[in-house]
Amino acid sequence: MKEIKAVILNAGDAGWIFEEHALRLARVMNLEISSSPSDYNYLLAWESSAPPAGKSFVPFQAIQLASDKRHLAEVFAKHQVATPKTYLLDSEEDVKRLIQNETQSQWVLKWPTGCGASGHRLQDLEMPIPQYWPRPYVLQEFIRLEVPEVYRLYCVAGETFGWNARRFPSCTKTSPFVAHAQGARYEEESDIPSEAEFQARKALSCTNLIDSFGCADLMKDEKGNWLVLEVNTDGIYNHVDRDISIGNIANEIDERIARAFHAWSRPLLIR
Repeated sequence: MKEIKAVILNAGDAGWIFEEHALRLARVMNLEISSSPSDYNYLLAWESSAPPAGKSFVPFQAIQLASDKRHLAEVFAKHQVATPKTYLLDSEEDVKRLIQNETQSQWVLKWPTGCGASGHRLQDLEMPIPQYWPRPYVLQEFIRLEVPEVYRLYCVAGETFGWNARRFPSCTKTSPFVAHAQGARYEEESDIPSEAEFQARKALSCTNLIDSFGCADLMKDEKGNWLVLEVNTDGIYNHVDRDISIGNIANEIDERIARAFHAWSRPLLIR
């Protein structure tokens, strides 16, 4: 009988990007790192547009969906996930027309495949959009807060945990975009509000991440409404930040993934 194997799949020229993360997961998950797909895979680097052979713990299509804010906008709208007002627009003229018609709002033009707010910019009527900007344009209402903050909730195998917030340290330069890469830091929060958890789980469910691994980023607007900004996961384009100086959250993420991965692969896994 053929031996059925499980690996951390880190393949192709982009594998070096995930090398450190792959080593971290290999230690926790007790799996080897492979450049070739196996029967069960924890997918990190992969350069083909077609999914690898075997099964992927985080579904291949879910990784692709989470990587592109254009696709997220469509899925969130279809499933009525609460978000800031978001539009997909085909031309620069459409962008200008919307800004002219909705002067009560500020707008951010999002780089659709950026992470850590890379490429995002506040957009006004007079700003030309570079020709290289991917279309359709993702134009989202920018909700300015007195204290800029974004909240995050993690989920592994259907269980949510690790509710926290990202804020800029006092007396430091801030950015309109509250990302770790922009200087924001994680801070522990108390119990998650029920509406925030509801919206986070809804976003993770409709992107097919809730049963594997993902996280949802949210904000609270000036009226107290909880809004989802995006979801993230590990694989191909990025991985969820583990540089979190709050208790044991970083290790808890990996340990939960390890338990869930082995429970997922064990029914048919012959060791």
